[in-house]
Amino acid sequence: METINPHYENLGGEPGIRKLVEAFYHIMDTDPMATRIRQLHPEDLSSSKEKLFMFLSGWLGGPPLYIEAYGHPRLRQRHLPFPIGDEERDQWMGCMHQALEQCGLDEELKQQLIGSFSKTADFLRNKK
Repeated sequence: METINPHYENLGGEPGIRKLVEAFYHIMDTDPMATRIRQLHPEDLSSSKEKLFMFLSGWLGGPPLYIEAYGHPRLRQRHLPFPIGDEERDQWMGCMHQALEQCGLDEELKQQLIGSFSKTADFLRNKK
């Protein structure tokens, strides 16, 4: 029997994660503070959106969609081709923070997620 993590459930399952991903990429695509990270993505964000949705589904304790489709995420390895420093990390986190705000989450859940996203974003830095 598959165990679902409360983060996945508390975000609203698949619809909640899709809402978060849509908000995140809308902010990245329209907020001038996200210029650097937007430039690291393809013009058409469809694939990026779907991959982030699939990854977050498993990462947050739901179905491991990304692993089923692509294998182990190997986040650091997959992000090595992109120059990620403090500025890019901070822009990504700024977009995610705004997206979490837009989703109207409980403050405790939001803070837990920000902490987890921060650790992961910091881990992905690969330039000084």
